[in-house]
Amino acid sequence: MKKQAKFTKKNFDKMFPDDKACIEWLKNQQYPDGIHCPICKKITKHHKFAKRPVYECDYCGHQVSPLAKTIFRKSSTPLKVWFDAIFEMATTRSGYSAMELQRKTGVTYKTAWRMFRQIRKLLDENEGKLFGEVEADETYVGGARHGKRGRGADGKVPVIGIVERKGKIIAEVAPNVKQSTIVPFIVNNVAPDAVVYTDEFHSYDNLTRIGFAHKRVNHSAKIYVKGMAHTNTIEGFWSLFKRGVSGVYHAVSPKYLQSYVNEYAFRYNHRYDETPMFQLMLNQLAS
Repeated sequence: MKKQAKFTKKNFDKMFPDDKACIEWLKNQQYPDGIHCPICKKITKHHKFAKRPVYECDYCGHQVSPLAKTIFRKSSTPLKVWFDAIFEMATTRSGYSAMELQRKTGVTYKTAWRMFRQIRKLLDENEGKLFGEVEADETYVGGARHGKRGRGADGKVPVIGIVERKGKIIAEVAPNVKQSTIVPFIVNNVAPDAVVYTDEFHSYDNLTRIGFAHKRVNHSAKIYVKGMAHTNTIEGFWSLFKRGVSGVYHAVSPKYLQSYVNEYAFRYNHRYDETPMFQLMLNQLAS
């Protein structure tokens, strides 16, 4: 399996030295065959305004903006800063905080935080159903509290997930970990002929009855691998996600937790792609 190509800071600075290069890239992504003018009713030559992020038809004067349907719309922050933020997020395995972006670019913390929130919106993908060997599990995210840990802990937000072994992951913030929540999540996102591996949690009890090949390990009895049955893959993802949240972001509001889940799931799902992560994230801008 080939390694993902590297996109270095030197590559980035050469490709995107200023706002002009950034908007030109956006224009080329959105109009790879040229800009179709709705007035002239054909592809025509357009020129960019010197001080505005718009391109004007050379024949009729109709204007289009590559920013109109993107996260940059109505933003007063320079495009170069936006692209810097995407580059830092893409090339830092554990994530990049708004505080770090503030220090690097000079934008306010509020602006940096909003930028990253907008970028994370782009990373929500519909992966379709998972096939083959699939692990299902749930975890809890929240600040350190005294008392019960794990399932049933107070003040923590549950996140449920499923992952193909050597494949992709789907993870969602959930209102609870009841059977009525977990089973529909699995049914909607896992192919009927997949083998589903879980621990002994009772919310998975009906998977065999509804038609899944279901194999379990009993973690409460300190059994973590039983033949092919284990949940080590998804637990590895939870560990990576939690280290990133606690180490980089420190605390995440439940309101925005799904966007952070999306960020780490996007990285995980594209870990084997040959295209650099920065390019993958940029492509989401124009999709």
